[in-house]
Parts: sequence; structure tokens; C-alpha cells
Amino acid sequence: MQKTALVTGSSSGIGRGIALKLAEDGYDLGINCESSVEKAEEVAGLVREKGRKAIVIRANIGNLVEQGKMFDVFFETYGKIDVLVNNAGITRTSKLIDTTEEMMDKLFRTNFKSHYFATQRAAKNMICNNIKGCIVNITSHHQQSIFPETSVYGSLKAALSKFTKHSALELAPYGIRVNAVAPGLIQVHNNQLSNRENFVISKTPLQRCGQVEEVAEVVSFLVSDKASFITGIDMLVDGGKVLPSGIDNIYSKRVLPGK
Repeated sequence: MQKTALVTGSSSGIGRGIALKLAEDGYDLGINCESSVEKAEEVAGLVREKGRKAIVIRANIGNLVEQGKMFDVFFETYGKIDVLVNNAGITRTSKLIDTTEEMMDKLFRTNFKSHYFATQRAAKNMICNNIKGCIVNITSHHQQSIFPETSVYGSLKAALSKFTKHSALELAPYGIRVNAVAPGLIQVHNNQLSNRENFVISKTPLQRCGQVEEVAEVVSFLVSDKASFITGIDMLVDGGKVLPSGIDNIYSKRVLPGK
């Protein structure tokens, strides 16, 4: 039976790359966007060029009513789901003393609550159809790294990482695997890198930012039969960014070989 995958937030960036890679792997796709319908249709067109089916579903996944309708459309179209990639998310920075309840609630709805209930909806369908499916949560190196003004964002990414393990344990009896991918700095645009991005690169052992395709390849692996005995892991794709802080010294003349 034809394999299907739903990738949230897949009209651009990492989600777009994941959707296109899964199409190459033979999946029919659900392309989700909140507002960028034109971009989502472009991605769907590229999926079809690869010989696969694609539908565009506009929904704010942080709104559970809209999220439910998104899954309804997906199930009405394909009947079942083999892979769910919880990719959609937002980034907001704020000092702890300036963070408002509204800011926190919006981040919570989009970056955690939406993933929780999307996982629940997908898992129920997989169980009903006796599908040993896969769920992948896109987290962030922020779940381990501590940066100023990211107390809410980083904490929620850490919570999503923990949820990945809880859901992997609960769904394992059904043969459903749940894993997470935690990207570091990924180049999602063709613009000149900002000062902040260059600073992050300078603190990254591999001394560059990652590419969307590198994240997509990891997702492709995790949902494949090659990873059939892997569940509950959180795979960093960050060029070594979260390695111990002493890593900064690697690039100093003091410790470089021959210096």
C-alpha cells in the first residue's frame, strides 16, 4: 500500500526540505501551511514532479480545531498516515522580566501543545489501521544550549524532547516509533548571513551552518526501515554546537596541533 506522510509547516525552510526528501523516498504528502498557500502549492507541485501525490492543507496547528480539520482532510484523502513530522513552530525571544503571558501561551500552543495532540491524532489512526508508523518531532539545539532571552523557547524545546521519549515508550507496544531531530543553525535562506548567525558559526566546531537537506536526510533515515530498531532518541544535527563550552579553545593557537 502507498506510504503517506504529513509534514507540518512545510511550505518553506526545513519542513519544505523534509517534504521533498520524503517524496523522493516514495511518500504521498500532506503539505501544511498557516498562511503561505502559494509557497505550499509550489512545494506540492515539486512533489508531484517527483511522481508522488500532494495536497495542501492550510491550518494553524496551534489551534486544535484547525488542526483537527487538517487531519480530517488528510485522512479523507489518503485514508491513513504512515509518517508524521511535527515541524511547525515559531521563534520568539524575550527577557524573562519582559515575557508576557500572551507570549508564553502562543509559544506553548504552537511549539508544544500542537505537537502533543498531532502525535495523538496520528497515533490513533496508526493503531486503528495496524500501521507501524513513525513520528518525528523537530526540536532544536536550544533544548540543551542556554542562550539569553530564550527561556520560554528553549524550555519548550526541552519539553518536546522529553515528550518524544514518553510517547516513544507508550507507543512502542503498537510498533510505532517516535524520535526527534534537533537542528542547530540551519541556512534556510539565500541572504547574507547576519552578525548573529556568523557569531553562532564561530562557536560551532564544524565552523559552518547546516543545510536543510542535511536535516531532511536524518528524518528520512529515522522513518526508514534502516532505523527500525531506533525509537525515543533525540538526534542533534548541529555541527557540534552543544559540545562542552571548552570547545572554543580548539580553535585557539594554544591547542591547535603544531602550534
